[in-house]
Amino acid sequence: MSGALDDKRTATRFRILVEIADRQPAVSQGEIADAVGVTSQAVSEYIRELVDDGYVDKEARSRYRVTKEGVDWLFQEAKGLRRFAEHVTEDVLESVQEDAAVATERIDVGDTVTLSLRDGLLHATPGDDGPATGVATTAADPGGDVSVTGFEGVIEIDPGRVTVVQIPSARSGGSRAVPADELAVRCADADVVVAAGVEAVVALRAADVDVETSFAAGDVAAAAAARGVDSVVVATPDLVGRVTDALRDAEVRYEVTEMTDERDGVTPER
Repeated sequence: MSGALDDKRTATRFRILVEIADRQPAVSQGEIADAVGVTSQAVSEYIRELVDDGYVDKEARSRYRVTKEGVDWLFQEAKGLRRFAEHVTEDVLESVQEDAAVATERIDVGDTVTLSLRDGLLHATPGDDGPATGVATTAADPGGDVSVTGFEGVIEIDPGRVTVVQIPSARSGGSRAVPADELAVRCADADVVVAAGVEAVVALRAADVDVETSFAAGDVAAAAAARGVDSVVVATPDLVGRVTDALRDAEVRYEVTEMTDERDGVTPER
């Protein structure tokens, strides 16, 4: 562990040396005192010790430089701090992090549960049979929400598929150029359907298809895919690019299909 975590004096020494390295060669002891939270007299004493230890060279009045030995000591202490921070974030905080899940059966506080992803939602089942487990911190009846912590293992997720269905703009026929029955077929197997553009909303209403949202269609489809949920995005030509940009940024695989009453082509994208 870093010496800077062992005692206050080493921690103050570390911070003052960092401030010197950041401000060198013109070093204001008053500014360092304000930054570290000690008196100017204390800073002066610390700097004198750092000079005596060979960590700092005094070039002139209020002009200092950190030596190679001082840099090496800073690196060593910083590595220790980094290891401690990684332990806190990766080991300690990960184990106490809590998340909500849908209870598949009756769960009591302290029960070990197996975790799975269904329809994009985390589900918890009593027992430790699965590759990912946790511990319930609240109780819940079947279908209720339960808080889970102490996660172990990995939940296997097959990324969801995204199909972008491009329909004409209003000027080119809009929803009137889209066969409602065919659009309904395109959306039938999707878990989530989102619309991008007024024409898409109208076309989906005519096809009697439930729309999840008409806002941030690409982001919604990308989030669904990340949780293993298949989606269809119906979009006008001017909005298809925004949708596919969001999918590419999220590294989601997708395909674009075009749909009108005259043409029904498929254009693979990624």
